[in-house]
Amino acid sequence: MKSLVGQGVARVDGRAKVTGAARYAADNELTGVLHGFLVMSTIARGELVEIDTRAALAHPGVVAVYTHADMPRLTLPAFPYNRRFIPMQDTRVHHNGQPVAYVLAQTLEQAQEAANLVKVRYRAEDPVTRLEDALNEAFLPLPFRDRANESIRGDAAAALARAEVRIDRTYGSPMQHHNPIEPHTTTAVWDGGTLTLYESAQGVILTRKAVSDAFRLAPGQVRIISPYLGGGFGAKGPTYPHTLLTAAAAQLAGRPVKLVLSRAQMYTSNGHRAEYRHHIQVGATRQGVLTAIADTSTAQVTRTDENVFNSSDSTIHLYACPNVHVRQMGVRLDLPTSSYMRSPETTAHFGLETALDELSHELGIDPVDLRVRNHTTVDQRTGRAYGGKHLLECYRTAAEAFGWARRDPRPGTTRDGDEYVGWGMATETHTYNWNESEARLVIGLDGRATLRAATQEIGTGTYTVLSQVVADGLGLPLDHVTTLLGDTTYPIASVSAGSATMPSLVGPASNAARSARAAVIALAVADPRSPLHGVPAEDVVIEAGRLYARGDRGRQDGYRDVMARHGRGVEVRGGGTNSPGRSFGAVFVEVRILPRLGRLRVTRVVTAHDLGRVLNHRTARGQVIGGVTWGIGFALMEHTMVDPNTARVVNPNLSTYLVPVCADTPSVEALFVDRPDPDSTAALGARGFGETPGTGVPAAIGNAIHHAIGRRLREVPFTQDKLL
Repeated sequence: MKSLVGQGVARVDGRAKVTGAARYAADNELTGVLHGFLVMSTIARGELVEIDTRAALAHPGVVAVYTHADMPRLTLPAFPYNRRFIPMQDTRVHHNGQPVAYVLAQTLEQAQEAANLVKVRYRAEDPVTRLEDALNEAFLPLPFRDRANESIRGDAAAALARAEVRIDRTYGSPMQHHNPIEPHTTTAVWDGGTLTLYESAQGVILTRKAVSDAFRLAPGQVRIISPYLGGGFGAKGPTYPHTLLTAAAAQLAGRPVKLVLSRAQMYTSNGHRAEYRHHIQVGATRQGVLTAIADTSTAQVTRTDENVFNSSDSTIHLYACPNVHVRQMGVRLDLPTSSYMRSPETTAHFGLETALDELSHELGIDPVDLRVRNHTTVDQRTGRAYGGKHLLECYRTAAEAFGWARRDPRPGTTRDGDEYVGWGMATETHTYNWNESEARLVIGLDGRATLRAATQEIGTGTYTVLSQVVADGLGLPLDHVTTLLGDTTYPIASVSAGSATMPSLVGPASNAARSARAAVIALAVADPRSPLHGVPAEDVVIEAGRLYARGDRGRQDGYRDVMARHGRGVEVRGGGTNSPGRSFGAVFVEVRILPRLGRLRVTRVVTAHDLGRVLNHRTARGQVIGGVTWGIGFALMEHTMVDPNTARVVNPNLSTYLVPVCADTPSVEALFVDRPDPDSTAALGARGFGETPGTGVPAAIGNAIHHAIGRRLREVPFTQDKLL
């Protein structure tokens, strides 16, 4: 029977989502629930002097208005809590849009109206809001989550001085925001000393830890439920103040409380991609062989933390280069704490891939050929050989599909009517992680299987792929398997971030399926009532839920029959270890530019990726389409604007913070190498992949712009004014 793993089967949760049967965090209707709304600070730095809540309390439907004077004293949790302070614990204001009061009312509309009636007086201090105004104060932050902010290999400075060719450039990207369609939401329910949170979370286990630490509870006293997520993109990986404040408000009120952040509140409450400056010096021979890279990035941090979330991993790992010096600097600004945002390595990767294109132009070497000359089969940091890396095949197959050999390398020479046509490319790569995980599998009396794990479905197809793995391992039809996720009462499992879900969960799910399969076969061959009684277990094969004796298909049994005779379910657990690594790919882009209007269109995209074994071609292609769309947004549109005087976000909505829509995104031809990685046998040869697509798209678009009109743009977004 053909393996289910790898097939592009439709999403098992698709019908529930399109019919409204899928219950997201804010969809839970609870008796007696109060609706919360936050009052946010209007200054970026200073002290609260007075909060007048009288008008708000007098408003119809208002039950309570809490301030720092009312809130219980909470313990500051470690990571994954995103801030180094908890709002409403004192009078200090650290950023514009920080919660200063919490309104509870019978309806959401009443809470919103009352929040506008709260009057706050401040003692304000002048904020610093722009990276360029404080670059002279840049510093090297302490390591974050065991990751050093400086990496040295060889002697980059000496090698640069000797280099035959040098590129010295600075690249930049602005603050950007995640903007998932589902707003962040928390519904808190206390029952004595236990707390249940219906939460939009990418990591229910991590959220439980942060909340239990804050309230000084045992983990078993906190339950987090998040079966579906309406987009996260890293924004819902950490735990944020609104979650803790909602739990505290529910505790004070003695009733359930539901909070749904407004779109504007999400711009200061849930992290962002930090503003970023990237200085790269590249040294090479005239044959295009890299001899040195000096890479210094500077990102916004805050006065309360110094976490840098956008690492320069591709500079360290991707190309063969004996002399590399990477420094990741921070500048303290009076802004909210940043966080992980989909493919966080993209910010640095954009600079590296653009610099290589500049080097290829300087040397007159084809951009693909330059990358091939610097390809490596070993991890440049550890010296360990990759077990299965097929990046060269990605270059070849994508280039052939794109027609790259027809490219005239001279900028500005290809036209179609009034439009200039440009072709650009870039390598794609990103880290994937592995987190210890477990899965519980139960075969019921009806012969159907149910898998449970405390990981999450964030829209990428986790329900589907895990169901495929289990169905394949058991020999059951796919519709005989149910996967349940997003509940801390299930076995501990990975956060859905860092491309870690598949590397962490496929092994436990597969191992549980094999164990359950063996247990059911053992029941059948030991049961005198079974047609398979006495058949050696190794001679039993299973197809479509039926058990057969090898060589004698007349002797058969079924999962349902075996379980019915047994009289009780079979329950097993699966675990397993894996290791982190990297996935790779190449992206080729065509742009068309009308210089008279500065109009740019991305008209064609071809990608090829090496992600190990492809577990589901349909969901993998969906990840590529999503990644390309994100890359287009990064390159052409996304830019959070901050008023330099007040540090207020001035475009906190989807009408002025632009993201790509279908009309902005061309058809994407997505190719896959599809070879199991021997370094990831625990995950059936698959690697983490979700964040790799899109990492090279901004650079590829910029490189295509240079090819089209001969203009090199080094700061995103590439807006219309830069193309006129």
